[in-house]
Amino acid sequence: MFQDHHELMFSIVYNMLGSVADTEDVLQETWLAWTARTQARGAEEIHNPRAYLVRIAMNRALAHRAALSRRRETYVGPWLPEPLVGPLTDLPLPDDAADAAVRAESVSMALLVVLETLTPLERGVFVLHEVFGYAHTEIAEILERSPAAVRQLAHRAREHVQARRPRYQADPHVRREATERFLAAAFGGDLDALMEILAPEVTLWGDGGGKGQAAGGGLRPLHGREKVTRLLTALAPRSGKGLDIAYRSVNGDPSALLFADDNPYAVIVLDLTPDGDQVCGIYAVANPDKLSHVD
Repeated sequence: MFQDHHELMFSIVYNMLGSVADTEDVLQETWLAWTARTQARGAEEIHNPRAYLVRIAMNRALAHRAALSRRRETYVGPWLPEPLVGPLTDLPLPDDAADAAVRAESVSMALLVVLETLTPLERGVFVLHEVFGYAHTEIAEILERSPAAVRQLAHRAREHVQARRPRYQADPHVRREATERFLAAAFGGDLDALMEILAPEVTLWGDGGGKGQAAGGGLRPLHGREKVTRLLTALAPRSGKGLDIAYRSVNGDPSALLFADDNPYAVIVLDLTPDGDQVCGIYAVANPDKLSHVD
């Protein structure tokens, strides 16, 4: 029974934490709580195992948020979610595969970065309602809050996210083409091509965690086309030598994986403007701890 809902719980908890290792820890705690409850002498039958497991997993995830916040206070440089990497595919998922895969927008790198700015409760309500379609009354039971409080949290979270992340999704082929153009310009040191593809308000996040050499791996995100272009034209042609590029689905979006000697070196995810013509966000994850699941 637990395994039947494993993918759903993984997706919910990952959306809360942005870390595969921490998600697996929460699911282990959830399994222990589940087995203790179901194997207890004289235990009453759980009539809705799915709801019961989601409630345990979500509340354990909320408890983990505090520890994650403390950990990130000492993190070196910008923090980005651990990428979820899969094969590129043009095949649509069947409707009944909702528990086996999260919607592309729900786990996009750009959206997860925005969710980091919400309070834990706001994030929990947003994930359950906006991503997985739970009703406010169901969320109230899960979080042990009143429906009125949940509706207020949902309103604040939705307004916050919409102000920072308009609801649109670039066509996968457009995103793949933009990624190829960007990498060719960056690794080729082509200043004019970079100025053309980068939006004026572009932001570059480089997450090396003090261990990997992500592009722009400074202590803060880098804002503005001129600054980002100068950095990339200075660093990318040199750092890109000897790297192999593979295209994969990263958090639902066609993206690039860079390999050095067959070992994962970095994951590059781009966020595009609504018209798909320019890059407004560059997310470079090079912390080797966050690439341990990549092959």
